[in-house]
Amino acid sequence: MQTQTLSNASQKWSLVLARNANADGRFVYAVKSTGVFCRPSCPSRRPRRENVEFFDSPVDAQQAGYRACRRCAPLERNLQLQKVEAACRYIDHNLDITLSLTAISSHVSISPFHFQRLFKRMLGISPRQYQQARRAGKFRKALLGEGRVTDAIYEAGYSSSSRAYESIPAQLGMTPSAFRRKGEGVEIRCTMISTELGKLLIATTPRGVCAVRFGEKETTLLRELKRDFHAAEIRRDDQALKPLASQVEQLLSGTSAPRNIPMDIQGTAFQQLVWDALRRIPPGETRSYSEVAKTIGRPKAVRAVANACASNPVALVVPCHRVVQKNGSLAGYRWGVKRKAALLAKESRE
Repeated sequence: MQTQTLSNASQKWSLVLARNANADGRFVYAVKSTGVFCRPSCPSRRPRRENVEFFDSPVDAQQAGYRACRRCAPLERNLQLQKVEAACRYIDHNLDITLSLTAISSHVSISPFHFQRLFKRMLGISPRQYQQARRAGKFRKALLGEGRVTDAIYEAGYSSSSRAYESIPAQLGMTPSAFRRKGEGVEIRCTMISTELGKLLIATTPRGVCAVRFGEKETTLLRELKRDFHAAEIRRDDQALKPLASQVEQLLSGTSAPRNIPMDIQGTAFQQLVWDALRRIPPGETRSYSEVAKTIGRPKAVRAVANACASNPVALVVPCHRVVQKNGSLAGYRWGVKRKAALLAKESRE
């Protein structure tokens, strides 16, 4: 299936002309006159542009009748991706200790400098951030059990309670104790705005936005917010949240609001990786679920990526509406496919 969702054809052609190895694994190009498909970095002579078409994967190119180039071997797994995957496995197996950049890079036989750049380019986060996210996911799972918070801290690999309380809130969305008590002791302020796509609820804690949701009725949206944070103190504060509501309205109009809107959302380490990747999709562009999976270094986790999109608690701020099916169809959307289509139409006009 031919695709244009990763980038437009001219951008892909530029990567092919540059023999850009960073584009390997993201797409392949096929030559109509020879019936062969290649990696972007293939050292062979470049064909005429009119004879080239692009495919999202080697499998797609094969289904279209092309055969693999013997010179660049596009069916072989990308060596750099293998290195990153091996590093992730090494980190996952050693969450109880803090691994240095040197230790991780040595494990996969790459210099620390080049490993840091490679890891960040493929996953969008640093090795240190990956360690923190994975450890936070383990900690979150332990918290949902019956043991003490202190036990969960050490089970997840934190050397002390202070280290956990310094690192965890960014992933949990609140302190460990508050997370376990469904927001007890946390003040949540909210506001409502009327839009052409229905009512829009915006809620925030002192740390940042914790919910942005579409709905038909204010009462229903408020009831859902109280259900999810039933132990928190929730109050409406339209005046104080006016500047934040204005930023969200900018996103709704299809224009680019500041990207540094603070968030306070709960999620597993995997969900956090997906949501971070979604925030890097520019307005007016889309990605397929498989492309997002590749971006975070989990090419086989397409279904899990779709589930992470469906569980996104902050519409617009985390633009899950920019993720579509491989063939370009809109698929599902937590707040309705019609809203998804309208949002994409607004952004495409900008």
